[in-house]
Amino acid sequence: MKKTLWMLLVASLVSSCGQKREQNVKAPTRVTTQVVSQGAADNAQTYVGIIEEKEATAVSFTGMGVVRRMLVDEGQAVAKGQLIAVMDDTQARNLLTGAEAQMAQANDALERYKMLHDNGSLPEVQWVEIQSKVAQARSQLEVARKNVADCRLTAPVGGVVGKKLVNAGETAMPSQAVVNILDISTVKVKVAIPEAEIADISANTPTHIKVEAVGGSYQGGRIEKGVLADALTHTYDIRILVANGNRQLLPGMVANVQFAAAQSEHSGQLLLPVTAVQKAADGTQFVWTVGKDSTAHRTAVTIGTLQGNNVSVKDGLKTGDRIVTEGYQKLSEGTKTVY
Repeated sequence: MKKTLWMLLVASLVSSCGQKREQNVKAPTRVTTQVVSQGAADNAQTYVGIIEEKEATAVSFTGMGVVRRMLVDEGQAVAKGQLIAVMDDTQARNLLTGAEAQMAQANDALERYKMLHDNGSLPEVQWVEIQSKVAQARSQLEVARKNVADCRLTAPVGGVVGKKLVNAGETAMPSQAVVNILDISTVKVKVAIPEAEIADISANTPTHIKVEAVGGSYQGGRIEKGVLADALTHTYDIRILVANGNRQLLPGMVANVQFAAAQSEHSGQLLLPVTAVQKAADGTQFVWTVGKDSTAHRTAVTIGTLQGNNVSVKDGLKTGDRIVTEGYQKLSEGTKTVY
């Protein structure tokens, strides 16, 4: 009986020690890593931009009146010449009727006085006066016809209705925008560039643009560079033309813009994100590397010049090394990692 109890006690102690050893084993630390390669950041200049329409046209009535009908909605595609809105034309048509009556009266007078003029019975001064009245009546008739026509608002250009600013039943004022028509067959991506980098961008600098809202990638076209800097941020606005034949890209969408930097003296060097480089208490610089066994190691490096958000490495690393770019705050020598 005593032997049995002794064996149970030993087994319990062994099991307890095993559980303690299991508890002392730490779970691997999750990190984000990047494999070192030559020129890894040559094309890593990435900025956030906003998509804009190529052109915006404000469409308005030339006269004042109550809008009777609105025939378009926001987001609707419209063609050049398409009817957009109709204004109450009661007063315009009344004026047109009066102008037509004056025109008929002037023409009748002209016919009657012409016979007298041809017979030499009408003084030349009176004949000129009759002709002047006819010209005045004709001018008033043309104005009246135009006023009636102007009660129908048509699209001067093709595009998409961006915003409807007046609704049916409201009074439109002269030159007050009723709708905005946006040309988005080609869009512009507006990006703010720091003044220290604007000189590196030309009208033909290649760009790669990603728009998460539509899950698409696009190659940018010609670049328009602004010449006035923002007084607070010291950045210059540039606008990149992007073809948008399917009209998926809409004003206001956020785009990630990547500039392809030209080849330079730094081409072929090892490049790292500058945030991955740490400084020790003695002033030396280091990065955390991950070995093939997923173990973290503190590796001293000698860095070179800054290139945007990256830095070149002169010594300490080789192509193919894996460095930690995020999560290094939780690491110590020999920490097991997962990435």
